Parts: sequence; structure tokens; C-alpha cells
Amino acid sequence: MPTIRVQTEDFDLGAEVDALRAGNAKIGGIALFVGLVRDINDGAGVSTLTLEHYPAMTQKALVDIVDQACARWDVINATVIHRVGQLMPTDQIVLVIVASGHRGDAFQACEFIIDFLKTRAPFWKKESTQKGERWVEARASDDAASSRWQALHKSEES
Repeated sequence: MPTIRVQTEDFDLGAEVDALRAGNAKIGGIALFVGLVRDINDGAGVSTLTLEHYPAMTQKALVDIVDQACARWDVINATVIHRVGQLMPTDQIVLVIVASGHRGDAFQACEFIIDFLKTRAPFWKKESTQKGERWVEARASDDAASSRWQALHKSEES
């Protein structure tokens, strides 16, 4: 059963991997991604990053994204943790861990989840910089990454 949490507290990477594995001998590979707050974005120094969300909408979106990954690949278990609130440069923002029988499924499902988190999960980011506060806009590269999965899925259905 996947673990999906939205929280203000930091997470312990080792403890989360251990909890996901929990002695399951069917797991042959684990892929993970940790997103961090950068100190510079779009040429400006970032002093803080504030993440906002609508709890019920966010939880539903995260569950849907993980469910889609589990339907497409042989996922044994998954963990998604996304932080909200005010974060500082080098703080951990997001954790995606996927366990599977084989590395290929784990890698692809992990990449799919993070690509869709960036484009489909209702989080809003505001940076504080030396030039003032600004909302972070979606990047074209994030949209292209999630579009790639849609195109791949359509070609698999044909």
C-alpha cells in the first residue's frame, strides 16, 4: 500500500526507504528522487521558498498520480512525501521512492511520478529573493516531460 504524505516536517531518507522495504523479499530494485530548494533560481538568489496547497485536492491528486504509476508498471510499493510551508535553500522538498521487482519498472515509475507531481499536483511556490517575492511559474521543460508520458501511453495503446 503506497504511503502518501503532505507535511511541514522534514523527512529522514533512510528511515523512509527502510519503511518501504520492510523485509519484502519480492523487492528487487528501489529508485528514488529527492528534490531540494535551490539557492538561485532564474538568476536571482532565493532566501526562502514557501509552498502552499489545498489539502483535500492535493491528497487526491497525489493518490491519482501514484495509482497511474502502479497501473502502468510493476510497482510493489511507493512513497511520496511533499513538504509545504516555508523552506530554506538546501531543505528537502519532495521524496519519491518506488520499489519493484526489477529496476526498469522502479526507475520509470519514479520518473513518471515526479514528472506528474511537477505538473499535476496543486502546489503553489513563492520565492523570496533580493528583488522581492515572486510566484514560481511552471517550466516548459516540466510540461514537456509529462507530455512525453502521455504520448508514450498513447503509442503503447495502439
